[in-house]
Amino acid sequence: MLEPPRFQQRHRALNISSEEYARRRRQLMRMAGEDAVLLIAAAPERVRNADANWPYRQDSDLHYLSGFPEPDAVLALLPGRKHGEAVLFCRERDEEHERWHGESIGTDRAVSEHGMDDAFPIDDIDDILPGMIEGRARVYCHFGREPEFDARLLSWMRRLRQLRGGGVVPKEFVALGHLLHDLRLYKSRGELKLMRDSASIAAEAHRAAMQSAIAGRHEYEVEAEILRVMRSRGAVPAFPPIVAGGAHACVMHYTANRAMLRDGELLLVDAGAEVDCYASDITRTFPVNGRYSREQRALYEVVLAAQLAAIDEVLPGRAFSAAHEVAVQVICEGLCALGLIKGAADDAVADGSYKRFFPAKTGHWLGLDVHDVGDYRVDGEPRVLEPGMVVTVEPGIYVPPGDFTVAERWRGIGIRIEDDIAVTKDGHDVLTDGVPKDADEIEALLASR
Repeated sequence: MLEPPRFQQRHRALNISSEEYARRRRQLMRMAGEDAVLLIAAAPERVRNADANWPYRQDSDLHYLSGFPEPDAVLALLPGRKHGEAVLFCRERDEEHERWHGESIGTDRAVSEHGMDDAFPIDDIDDILPGMIEGRARVYCHFGREPEFDARLLSWMRRLRQLRGGGVVPKEFVALGHLLHDLRLYKSRGELKLMRDSASIAAEAHRAAMQSAIAGRHEYEVEAEILRVMRSRGAVPAFPPIVAGGAHACVMHYTANRAMLRDGELLLVDAGAEVDCYASDITRTFPVNGRYSREQRALYEVVLAAQLAAIDEVLPGRAFSAAHEVAVQVICEGLCALGLIKGAADDAVADGSYKRFFPAKTGHWLGLDVHDVGDYRVDGEPRVLEPGMVVTVEPGIYVPPGDFTVAERWRGIGIRIEDDIAVTKDGHDVLTDGVPKDADEIEALLASR
């Protein structure tokens, strides 16, 4: 028998175990209480145009609780149910459907391979699920996310009231994210392994981007290198890559990726990989011709100093906001020293005048979503970092090309440096250190092209 490719073996070894999914479900049910029911619907298939769909990607919450990859599914968690607490409604095996769309998992394998206690065909959900809901006090769900599922849920409630003459039906609808998203904020050892693999693939893609970014080529050619590396490693992009040459880097979410790369300009590349639904997110900014100009390097060194200072604040016990605060201070000091902001750095911090050049925050949670779930404030105060949390640190300076308050030599320079940082028991771990960010190291890498 032929051995599977090495990357497939590695990927299987990194998958979250069925025991971990079951542990997550049990923990969530304990938090909800025995008189609750929790309902999580699969992401629907999305039409791109005509009869072409977007590539399917499972809802992050359903993936977190089951690893089940198909659409047309609903997970019902029923604490205390004698015949099994985790019930999945999914597509049944159908030869004609599979002839066109490929093999389905089906109800039997939902139990044997995905660890469900019970499984039923999705076509039978209207007949089965309302009876399971009856007698429960609360329904936890993502009400308001998918109108079609909301309408179906309300129809089940109406049916219960009609059939039972106003019997015991849930009186409360509770936002599921209040419980579930706090769990997702703390990454397990298995999750961190997947995120490290995602970061490694993204780092390789960024190095390939640096090698291919030569004057006269187009932004989309660099994007093609990024996608080639990710797909060749079994990953997909976690979001549409940003490949922004010159003044395009001053557009925070630039994704056109159509322009030609020009000698003397910088190229900002913001791209991350996704492995088994877990994301990475890296940004590097480097000179197309291989050498930073004096102004480019001056601003680059300010951003790098801000990023390194901010990473030092990613520690257990520190506030999430601490990284942003120190980055703002360093950037203000740098911009004042270079003359882009007049006056004292403390004044720029206090009056917010730095936001002309640094309008964004310094980071966000990272996990199953690139901008992952989790509250940034608790009881009105910045959240305190704890082991298992993963954040990005991404300060930047963006000098709009039309800002005539600064000298022309600064205009149109956009720089961002971003890494993914896991909070550990004793400090932090930079997951994305596989891409150089020191200016001299970047120039040395570009010189080898």
